[in-house]
Amino acid sequence: MEFHEKLQELRKNRGLTQEELAEALFVSRTAISKWESGRGYPSIDSLKEISNYFGVTIDDLLSGDRLLSIAEKENKSNIRNMCDLLFGIVDLLSFTLIVLPLYPNPVDGYVFSVNLFSYTETTSFNRLVYWIMFVALIVIGVVKILLTQLKIEKGHKIMTGSSMGLSILTVLFLAMATEPYAITVAFLLLIIKGVLLLKYIKASN
Repeated sequence: MEFHEKLQELRKNRGLTQEELAEALFVSRTAISKWESGRGYPSIDSLKEISNYFGVTIDDLLSGDRLLSIAEKENKSNIRNMCDLLFGIVDLLSFTLIVLPLYPNPVDGYVFSVNLFSYTETTSFNRLVYWIMFVALIVIGVVKILLTQLKIEKGHKIMTGSSMGLSILTVLFLAMATEPYAITVAFLLLIIKGVLLLKYIKASN
């Protein structure tokens, strides 16, 4: 007997509707319907809840191979979520390009390093572009973190692509503007995001 048949049998033996079982397991009725129709399987945590609620073992519900498959799928999903979260945090670190003293400011023959707020030894156009790029990266980071925390799948790829593209443009623009300290920080952030992206892709295969 397959899992979806076992779940249906357990529910009906208790005289429960799908709505009542969903409330008992703290899931949606749609999830119960999906499991009972064989269109999907619950997470490991939900399997534990089902096992405890009906007083059966997880092995009674699922075969070892199927359980291993679910665990592997859930592990990959957790890795992807962690990569998405870290990706957003790295974008938030673009704030350092604004507040850290990464820009040269000559005073009386000496060169001092200042943050972007105090940086005047460049064109107004360059300063404007810096602000737009850095703030845009921060906003993308916030959106990325919110999507991950709220478990919203839609929009992740767009945000990731936008982040990578904007980071590359940032590095190139800083290089053309000859900002050695700022480009070092931006390049390091880009490398970190590249590593996270590779891990995400690996977990998706």
